Amino acid sequence: MLPGPLMLGIAGTTLLGEEVERLRHPAVGGVLLFKRNYQNPQQLSDLTAEIRALRQPPLLIAVDQEGGRVQRFRTGFTELPSARALAQDYAQSAQQALAETTATAQTMAKELLGCGIDLSFAPVLDIDYGISSVIGDRSFGSTPEQVSALALAWQRGVRAAGMVCVGKHFPGHGGVAPDSHHATAVDNRSLEDLRQQDMIPFRRMIDNQLAAIMMSHVVFPNIDPVPAGFSARWLQLLRRELQFNGAVFSDDLEMEGAASAGNLMERIKAALGAGCDMAIVGNTGREIDRYLSHIPSPSPESSLRLVRLHAKV
Repeated sequence: MLPGPLMLGIAGTTLLGEEVERLRHPAVGGVLLFKRNYQNPQQLSDLTAEIRALRQPPLLIAVDQEGGRVQRFRTGFTELPSARALAQDYAQSAQQALAETTATAQTMAKELLGCGIDLSFAPVLDIDYGISSVIGDRSFGSTPEQVSALALAWQRGVRAAGMVCVGKHFPGHGGVAPDSHHATAVDNRSLEDLRQQDMIPFRRMIDNQLAAIMMSHVVFPNIDPVPAGFSARWLQLLRRELQFNGAVFSDDLEMEGAASAGNLMERIKAALGAGCDMAIVGNTGREIDRYLSHIPSPSPESSLRLVRLHAKV
């Protein structure tokens, strides 16, 4: 069975009967886990084994395990420092900061892989301009050069552990104050400004064979009036100008920043229609069931990108 274009959440620490059927649907290709799905490493390993046994090839299993305030699994896992904490010594000793970042990422990836998790949606490649509270200490710094250097160090650690790396939130979330989880976020900068700042870390990671990217829900009206994750123009720019040939994930489509696209089905269609390979719907539960049979089939190119990602994990 080819991987489907939806990544869904589940309710608890074991699979419900209805979730077993839902995750076997051809439209589904992955599972995003949250704090609510975790008790301890053994329970997590049992849960991921249960998910993997549902179909072949197995569903992708992902989590947000960045470190700092965004770490879904804590008890029984290493407490990971935030990106800002890793970056604090960069000005004094770049070599030490880079080594610590690589070691942290390797620990993160080893622990997740040991419990059956395929990938973490990290690192954050957004630049901290001191504007965005939702990015803030999740960023590696206030310059594209520092963010790029530390992100590449993170990727080295992830790869050393045997995991693929996912960068987010393209083309950048650091230039706006609103949190797109809860509000519409609009960035009025020009494309050239973004090329010279926010897009640089993405370009550097892509040049180093980044496996996957998560889009942002930020609106850049000087480029396209819709959020970036629903914008064919942004996806084309990512593919053609930045020459990215990996998998593209939407950000969670239940966020307020995605509301302008319409209801849940309209949001899914907008993300996939713009060129995302996989649409994330993490908290909708059984509401998604009425939409599953109407999810558009991925293009051959999109299917190939998802198959390649599966092969890498």
